[in-house]
Amino acid sequence: MKKHIIAIAIASTFTLSACSKQDQPDSANTEVESISTEKAELGSFGVDLSARDLSVKPGDDFFRYASGTWYDNFEMPADKTRFGAFDGLRERSEERVKAIIEDVASVENKNLEQTLIDTYYTSYMDVDTLNKKGISPLLPTLAEFNAISNTKELAKAFGTAWLSNTNTPISAGLAFNRLDPNEYQLSVGVSGLGLPDRSYYLTEGERFDNIRKAYKANIVTMLGFANIADAEQKAEQIFELEKKIAEIQWPREKRRNRDLTLNPIDRAELSDRYPQFDWDTFFAPSGFVVPKLNISHPEPILQVIRLINESELSTWKDYLSYHLIVGNANILSQDIFEANFEFYGKTLRGQQEPRPRWKRAVASISGTSSLGFALGKVYVDEYFPASSKAQMSELVENLRSALEERIKNLDWMGEETKVNALAKLHAFNPKIGYPDEWESFEGLELKKDDLFGNTYAMRKFFQAKAVEEELKPTNKNDWFMTPQTVNAYYNPSFNEIVFPAAILQPPFFDPNADPAVNYGAIGAVIGHEMGHGFDDQGSKSDANGIQQNWWTDEDRKAFEARTLQLIEQYSAYEPIEGNFVNGANSLGENIGDVGGLAMAYHAYKLSLKGKEAPIIDGLTGDQRFFLAWAQVWREKRTEESMLNQLKAGTHSPGQFRALAPRNHDAWYEAFDVKSGDALYLAPEDRVRIW
Repeated sequence: MKKHIIAIAIASTFTLSACSKQDQPDSANTEVESISTEKAELGSFGVDLSARDLSVKPGDDFFRYASGTWYDNFEMPADKTRFGAFDGLRERSEERVKAIIEDVASVENKNLEQTLIDTYYTSYMDVDTLNKKGISPLLPTLAEFNAISNTKELAKAFGTAWLSNTNTPISAGLAFNRLDPNEYQLSVGVSGLGLPDRSYYLTEGERFDNIRKAYKANIVTMLGFANIADAEQKAEQIFELEKKIAEIQWPREKRRNRDLTLNPIDRAELSDRYPQFDWDTFFAPSGFVVPKLNISHPEPILQVIRLINESELSTWKDYLSYHLIVGNANILSQDIFEANFEFYGKTLRGQQEPRPRWKRAVASISGTSSLGFALGKVYVDEYFPASSKAQMSELVENLRSALEERIKNLDWMGEETKVNALAKLHAFNPKIGYPDEWESFEGLELKKDDLFGNTYAMRKFFQAKAVEEELKPTNKNDWFMTPQTVNAYYNPSFNEIVFPAAILQPPFFDPNADPAVNYGAIGAVIGHEMGHGFDDQGSKSDANGIQQNWWTDEDRKAFEARTLQLIEQYSAYEPIEGNFVNGANSLGENIGDVGGLAMAYHAYKLSLKGKEAPIIDGLTGDQRFFLAWAQVWREKRTEESMLNQLKAGTHSPGQFRALAPRNHDAWYEAFDVKSGDALYLAPEDRVRIW
């Protein structure tokens, strides 16, 4: 399904239009907002001052200074594993989408989109019908798996994963050609794990031993729903098979290296370069015929092919059966869902109870490979005023102008590289709020009493669309998040920064907030996404989205010396005893945070036109700016969720993202941070990249 799979080409999300150069203002001195007579949603000027813990010095723990009282008093809801600013907005977005769905249900003469929304939501909420069906919707596919008699038929089963939502050791999906973003290619890689990351299989210690034991128990339970005999023995075999896949996989920090993962190949050469696997049979169920491929993990692919041929066929069949059940547990009977939740919810993430069914229904219907854009049209009409888009557009251009000044004044980058960096900056295409072209759902048919069938129908619908488009030029009007999504992203192939409507709310953006707050919050979000175009991986693509080197060797070396400093800084953070932030894996996001904050501060100062910001509630403009940033990252997590983030996520936990200001001189001055304070960095140790 293109909308889903092509997300692998997106460099980053923040949690974070046509492709044409935007008109540039002469400078960033346009004052985007002034203090409004309307009240800000948070506090008196846009920040929740009651959340602060004033017993903590800003220089010792800026996260707790900004949000410590909130953190101590907030009780994690039983259906949450993490709660922060993003989650609060997601709850608001879910409530709004639910109201839209309820309004749609009351319409007498529904159009196609309204009918689809009402039908799918009704089928999701019909638990009685799901319970009557039990595991029966999976029985035909389970029978197909059981009948597999050779590796060719196994390859066919792997090739149907897009439809069955089954984990497989080799995966493929439509993506952008990194050497020519105007065309699509197939990206082929190694996948296939049931645990969040290879480290869950390979790390020693009681914590991980207990997780592995619980995982095997989950395998036994899920196989039991299909009446598969000798489940305990098979669970051991499935786990050992996955452990071998984990040993083959590259570590995450290596997998994100765009130099290592760029390995183009013509489809005609595939069988010669990667023999002993039936590639034609593997690709046939998808319908894709695009002639160009990229092998993202070449050595691991060879090793996985060897593993496929050397392992017992019966174990692969059991492996597929287990992952089929797990992959579809959300759309099966309540007993199957709850049994799966015991492991994937409680054990892995520390979630004490499932989210209410209506929220799961809203999440399911809101995705890009579901009816998300049908809902998004209504969401935008009701909740995203044109004025917000206009103000956001001005902010983007102010950030662009600020970054332009900063690039021109960089002391570590030479003029030749600066020319290319500025060309890329000028080519940035911002998309704000919603797409210019809306998804068409013509031809999709759903039934009110068949959630499983509806889910499969949508998978087939979007797959057919992707096949229809694979040989056409890429569509640069495409969006890979819906308007009601609380997030943002940078897409290196299109050199675009994208901000869905739902993130443009407090605490990120409030048209009635103090300008310092909007610059410190949404301004830094804009800067973060711009920063991804210049992070350690995004910087490997040029203004046209083509992956190629536009740096001099000397400048690249200077850049990498600074990124190494940032890796070391973040790798010292230890949220769980013995488990540290992976500074290399989170490097792109950390560059985005540190650089984005610098860009936003620069733009904020330009917006003041040389005037001093007013004192509000005893706080200077700079203090309000940095507080806004820190409160965007206030969050509380279960320990299990924190571990998952450390091992499988690309972002640093929020409590450390809030500390990005320690790399900025203005923060030291704003809060009188001195040598001896816990967060103090000597000037030479403060990382300044963009």
